[in-house]
Amino acid sequence: MENPYSSIPAKIIAILSSIFVLISIVTMCLSTVEELKHMNLYGVSYMEHMEMACVIFFTTEYVIRLLSTSDITRFLKTVLNIVDLIAILPFYIQIIFPDDMERMEKVGQLGKMLKIIRLMRIFRILKLARHSIGLRAFGFTIRQCYQQVCCLFLFIAMGVFTFSALMHSVEHDIPGTNFPSIPDAWWWAAVSISTVGYGDTIPDTTLGRIVAFLCISFGIILNGMPISILYNRFSDFYAKLKAHESTGVMKIYTEIKFKERIMEKIKTCCDTRQNTD
Repeated sequence: MENPYSSIPAKIIAILSSIFVLISIVTMCLSTVEELKHMNLYGVSYMEHMEMACVIFFTTEYVIRLLSTSDITRFLKTVLNIVDLIAILPFYIQIIFPDDMERMEKVGQLGKMLKIIRLMRIFRILKLARHSIGLRAFGFTIRQCYQQVCCLFLFIAMGVFTFSALMHSVEHDIPGTNFPSIPDAWWWAAVSISTVGYGDTIPDTTLGRIVAFLCISFGIILNGMPISILYNRFSDFYAKLKAHESTGVMKIYTEIKFKERIMEKIKTCCDTRQNTD
């Protein structure tokens, strides 16, 4: 249940879990299509049938892993297990309080909270990290490089404030300007630094275009800085996880062969004694 590389049944479980995760995400997306809401079986929509099947599988998987763990406290504190629990809770909350949820959805803040609870189903996509070395390596990389990532966000924030102030200074006197204030220029600066460039907000003056060019150039340099650091860390973690999984498989196979050799020796000894007698 924990290591998909430990045996063939473990691989089958991992593949089934990944399939159900994908089915669950697709079902959640299709349930928002108005035409599909009216398609039902025995008074229940097809989407709800699919959702129920996925939740039953996820619940069974979670309960089996909980019962088979050697340390329940550690199990409950693990991030991936918390994600698994959050992924299935909204369904049971909706079953326990069906009438209350429909009534509360119409009441201000409570309705928003319930929508957020339902939206938590999207966390099921994170269940794929349990069976994907790449996703786990990515998580380790972000956790180990949080200082570099925080520095990157700090530089982005500095660039947004700096270039939005410059753009407002050179464009605020233009009639019908898109930059009447510095906060109005934040969106433009953020989009330009990320080099996305939607083009929904553009400068009208030559100085404004020069500021925009400097902002885009700063974004290109800034985005290129952490790539080598993050990539090297990611490669290291991926290689270590891959080696760890391979070592685990080799140990299991070695133990199985060792047991087989012992049984063969015992059988040979027994046959020899019988022949001697």
